[in-house]
Amino acid sequence: MTVISTVSPELLAILAQLIAFKTVSRDSNLELIDWIQTYLKQYGVSARLTYDSTGKKANLFATVGDGKKPGIILSGHTDVVPVDGQEWHTDPFTAVINGDRLYARGAADMKTYIAAALHAIPQYIAADRGQALHLAFSYDEEVGCLGVRSLIRDLDEIGLQPAACIVGEPTMMRPIIAHKGTHRFRCCVRGKEAHSSYTTQGVNAIEYASKIVVYIRELADRLALQETRDDSYTVPYSTLQTGLIHGGLATNIVPKDCDFQFEARTLPDMKADILFEEIQEYARKLMPEMLAVEPLARIDFEWLASAPGLQMQESDAIVQLAAQLSGNSPDGAVSYGTEAGLFQQAGIPTVICGPGSIEQAHSPNEYVELAQVVQCERFMQRLCDS
Repeated sequence: MTVISTVSPELLAILAQLIAFKTVSRDSNLELIDWIQTYLKQYGVSARLTYDSTGKKANLFATVGDGKKPGIILSGHTDVVPVDGQEWHTDPFTAVINGDRLYARGAADMKTYIAAALHAIPQYIAADRGQALHLAFSYDEEVGCLGVRSLIRDLDEIGLQPAACIVGEPTMMRPIIAHKGTHRFRCCVRGKEAHSSYTTQGVNAIEYASKIVVYIRELADRLALQETRDDSYTVPYSTLQTGLIHGGLATNIVPKDCDFQFEARTLPDMKADILFEEIQEYARKLMPEMLAVEPLARIDFEWLASAPGLQMQESDAIVQLAAQLSGNSPDGAVSYGTEAGLFQQAGIPTVICGPGSIEQAHSPNEYVELAQVVQCERFMQRLCDS
């Protein structure tokens, strides 16, 4: 029997439909959300939506069953990263099966998990286990775990306290119990323009920004040497790096403006605000020499986004349940961030377990192995039966 023949055709049909919605983070996800709402209605399940400020994106939260016991959340994000500039061999928004893999944007990250959760709904209803099952599907996870925050606030406002949460990021169906925090920042340097033959009459924003960038790198090197290591992570210490920089108009003009963005990936015990304050303190020391030439010069910082780390124990009930459902032992920590830390911060015990490999996420020709789809489907079946 081939792997393809063991995957439910109904699950593959749901997955193909979800993939067809081009829910890149910069675009609306409402067509996908509307489709899920319609799908749930056929089983008598209503959904609660929370919108972003533009009204063009929404989270979806739904409860299946009216159990007296607190329920478990199956959580996933609906947005995907762009395909611009990537070399794809197939249409990234069409599910294509080739051999034992299914190719598409979101195949691994993370529409397969959402499709498996939706496919399990009729089975869960039929099982009538006396415990509610919750679905939490968010927007804008890929740009800083933005959407799920309003979803979690909404749960608090209605007084719902779920028992636990399973976030279906790609882990090869191995329960993950910890990940780093993710924090993104912007620095805007404003100097003074001048002709490049009179550099002393200008304040070169790129050069001052570069000094801060170098300091961020020096701080990162210091963390690598001095921070207490946690070898459960691939990179066993907190990291810093600059990812974007823009500045200048021409080589013969002293640049007035330079903006750059940097991030910190922190171990659960490292507080990002301490690192951020140290960087700002260094920038403040640069200001006197800038102001001596241009009284309006400035260096501004902005904390763009933050998602806390996750830190669970192997003995925690939801971790043990995920191990039982997946048939895999808990597998430690990962360096990438997820929404799981926000659920844990809200008092909801959370574990990460989903189909596919993180190595495929965001890459051209992203794929999920069909064997992983089968494992996720069985995971949901066992959840219905447990």
